[in-house]
Amino acid sequence: MWRINNNVFLLMGLWAFISSSSSTVFASVTYDGKSLIINGQRRILISGSIHYPRSTPQMWPDLIQKAKNGGLDVIQTYVFWNAHEPTPGNYYFEGRYDLVGFLKLIQQAGLYAHLRIGPYVCAEWNFGGFPVWLKYIPGIEFRTDNQPFKAAMQKFTRKIVHLMKSENLFASQGGPIILSQIENEYGPIEWEIGAPGKAYTKWFSRMAVGLNTGIPWVMCKQETAPDPFIDTCNGFYCEKFKPNNNNKPKMFTENWTGWYTAFGGPVPYRPVEDLAYSVARFIQNNGSFVNYYMYHGGTNFGRTAAGLFVTTSYDYDAPIDEYGLIREPKWSHLRSMHKAIKQAEPALLSAYPTVTWPGNNLEVHVFESKTACAAFLANYDPKSSAAMKFRNRKYNLPAWSVSILPDCKTEVFNTAKVLNKGGLAKMIPVNDLSFSWQSYIEQTVTTDDADTLQMQGMWEQLNVTRDSSDYLWYLTDVNIHSNEGFLKNGQDPILKVMSAGHVLHVFVNGKLLGTVYGTSNDTRLTFSDGLKLAAGVNKISLLSVTVGLPNTGLHFERYSSGVLGPVTIEGLDEGTRDLTEHQWSYKVGLKGESLSLHTDSGSSSVEWIGGSLLVQKQPLTWYKAIFDAPTGDDPLAFDMKTMGKGEIWVNGQSIGRHWPAYIASGNCNDCNYGGIFSDSKCVTNCGEPSQRWYHVPRAWLKPTGNLAVVFEELGGDPTGISLARRSSGEVGINGSLEMVSTV
Repeated sequence: MWRINNNVFLLMGLWAFISSSSSTVFASVTYDGKSLIINGQRRILISGSIHYPRSTPQMWPDLIQKAKNGGLDVIQTYVFWNAHEPTPGNYYFEGRYDLVGFLKLIQQAGLYAHLRIGPYVCAEWNFGGFPVWLKYIPGIEFRTDNQPFKAAMQKFTRKIVHLMKSENLFASQGGPIILSQIENEYGPIEWEIGAPGKAYTKWFSRMAVGLNTGIPWVMCKQETAPDPFIDTCNGFYCEKFKPNNNNKPKMFTENWTGWYTAFGGPVPYRPVEDLAYSVARFIQNNGSFVNYYMYHGGTNFGRTAAGLFVTTSYDYDAPIDEYGLIREPKWSHLRSMHKAIKQAEPALLSAYPTVTWPGNNLEVHVFESKTACAAFLANYDPKSSAAMKFRNRKYNLPAWSVSILPDCKTEVFNTAKVLNKGGLAKMIPVNDLSFSWQSYIEQTVTTDDADTLQMQGMWEQLNVTRDSSDYLWYLTDVNIHSNEGFLKNGQDPILKVMSAGHVLHVFVNGKLLGTVYGTSNDTRLTFSDGLKLAAGVNKISLLSVTVGLPNTGLHFERYSSGVLGPVTIEGLDEGTRDLTEHQWSYKVGLKGESLSLHTDSGSSSVEWIGGSLLVQKQPLTWYKAIFDAPTGDDPLAFDMKTMGKGEIWVNGQSIGRHWPAYIASGNCNDCNYGGIFSDSKCVTNCGEPSQRWYHVPRAWLKPTGNLAVVFEELGGDPTGISLARRSSGEVGINGSLEMVSTV
């Protein structure tokens, strides 16, 4: 069967080669039950995920070179639909979204690429990578046998494939792309929705094959992947995974190097000993392709983070940290393992293992042919080390470890024996830089604002904003007819507001009554507090704030945000007054957003105040300052420890959302990684902000006269904002940070 598949791919490759007039090198990519086969040669391939929008183009060459130096063969990336087609039919491939430029840099470095077109990506990315306009196509349902969705998905997928072909980027044209992925982790969705899911799988499979890329396609976490698609595994461990056909290679498309951080949560990390252990076990069990998700996580610039309260930092405890610096000992320990695996590659690809069990929790895999021999010695006990005798030699195996013997004699690597322990990352304050901040107070909107949309009842937030802003004002008036008798028993009435989330600021007659917010586990919220009402008209202003849109789940296009009610006032003499079906006015966004206060031209359109008149610790306030870039080329970050919540810009570019006021909760203790690992097992930073530092790319700075703008929702102290350098020293195993006082 695999020979038939090979012929199919070879014919695809030949078609792509002939159809491309500028193609100069033909490369065949096929597969069998052992591995991918490139130009007739089986390969063990080590891959790492680097997402081009989560860094700057100026960072790409260094990131790619560090990946290559770390022993990687392949760079894996998603394709981000909402970034490339922000409005229907209008495409964007510039700046951080220059996909072609990114792939060409991978090729220039001598590496391969795995392009995960999706176009659903999940990835803790806003709306899972889908453009918001997709939700409003009549009759649409996401990721099922739905004609409007299939038409839009097919159009974008074709757009990407044709773009790649036009630039000769598929391996069949001499380019770097050796694998493509259609859809993403669809198996659980298919199982849940049944027949429509199966029909959708059948459709997108045929659609993808019909695009004639000349290279194999994969489907991750989808056991039903039809031939010739390769089904692959995602997770912390995949050694027990088996493809759905013995003629397909065993591939690990996402080995999670850590986990994402959510505002209000601790910072997860994964010890490199456990990460290396998972790779060695996968390889010893006939695995031939391993991808680290992430190898460089990077930054969720702007409003790209998803609606799980995902932080602006997407560091992911990756071997290359958010700022582009090598994280030790993770990077070098993995590099040593990659070297050992490559030494064993001839044996791994020429034989299947003989497996023996010399003792309790001990296992030996031997790959031996006439010309090569490699062995993997494993101790699965999570706590106790063990001595093992193998071919008349003694080996000491730490707990929860695998030793690699590329010649069946010499231990060149053990997953638990970390030689370079590394150190702590340093965030070093730039002491010779101070900010002279100015402030501008955002106006509280009421029904008196002429520029509002009036509707009956409560409207879901995204239906009004179309994600053009995180902010939506819900406005109504409450008329009290008399100075007397409108309070029951002399007590203040209670305003209750129920919202689908994510954050709600409540103003009554222009004054802040209170703020509530949800969590990453449950974005819904309820506001309840007493309020003072005056005779006559009282202005109720509810500022609802989203923290990204959902990126996962069944039919997540149906998820709601914003104030949906009920909204009531309890404790009046008349009883409870239900405001839910009142006449409500809506205003999208902030005045500062409409004036583009984050830009040079916009900031000059209003009067700012500074010095002794600087506004501090007041909600809904804008701040700006001019600063010069520190000398050198080390990475920079804003220290936002004194601020509440909002967004940061530098020279008009959005650094992302800040929320250091949301303190991380959880059970932080020493990580005992022996045994089965999970995303919540190893965490740090409890009792501290989930994210304190915010990456400022060097490429966004000028030598002098840089404009920093901060919008603050909750009321912070801007005089405490500072700029820090990320040290070029080593980063500790858990990515923990050490502050030092001098450069």
